[in-house]
Amino acid sequence: MKYIVKIERTQNKFINKFEVNEFITNHLSFEYNNIDDAKNSKLAQELFYLPFVKKVYITSSFISVERFNIVEWDDVEEEVKKLIENYLNSGRKVISEAEKNKSNPISIYTESTPNPAVLKFVSNKLIVEDSFEFNNIEEAQDMEFAKKLFEFSYIKSIYISKNFISITKYDIKNWDEVSLELRNFIKNYLENNVITSSINKIEVYKNDLDEISKKIVSILDEYIKPAVASDGGNILFDSYDPEKKLVKVILQGACSGCPSSTVTLKDGIENMLKEMLSEKVNYVEAING
Repeated sequence: MKYIVKIERTQNKFINKFEVNEFITNHLSFEYNNIDDAKNSKLAQELFYLPFVKKVYITSSFISVERFNIVEWDDVEEEVKKLIENYLNSGRKVISEAEKNKSNPISIYTESTPNPAVLKFVSNKLIVEDSFEFNNIEEAQDMEFAKKLFEFSYIKSIYISKNFISITKYDIKNWDEVSLELRNFIKNYLENNVITSSINKIEVYKNDLDEISKKIVSILDEYIKPAVASDGGNILFDSYDPEKKLVKVILQGACSGCPSSTVTLKDGIENMLKEMLSEKVNYVEAING
């Protein structure tokens, strides 16, 4: 078996993901803040020998490296990729047995989004199986985690999906004032609690959709959602009018209220649906702006 590493940029300019084609930690995840933390991971130690490495996250399928602001990724990412590939292909263990028996901490890092009112908090572990959106504390009554978040007075809405949480704030605070506070709260909560994921599932499609609507849903799922998820958002199919050739969608998370959402709808989603569903779609609009 040959390990192959692929470089993936993130929305956080200081963090790069190095995706591996095989599982490397038996589905466990680890965070190291310095070389002393990493005494039970020789791979992490080797990464810390690089002077620009600030923090290392090792998961089952990728390694995230956070750099100091003394170099640019363009200059060093190939070096990191080769180091990881060479280590993995040498047959040495990524994590020692002693480390596997330790607690499995949560790590949270932030990513900016195209929407300045929204910040994305990304976890090294799966948070929920489904997706959830809450626009106020009343909607969050069945999820304790979301209720606790709404206790921060500056939080306007919350979108939770898979391994990230997109938080929309009111203008009463700047992100640099509150991001660390929220990051610490989310990390501490997730380390001590399990979020129930069987409530308020927001993505349920009707079984009686017409064929064109089914094709639209399929295109959104395959081509659009991965892109908007990377920006901390989501898009849901609402309806299709064959006479007007109009598709209506619902924007969630960072996409909702985003200044660039109109451009995304027209230049991205609308053009794609026009091209892939020739003469069936002319317009796409968001029912919630």
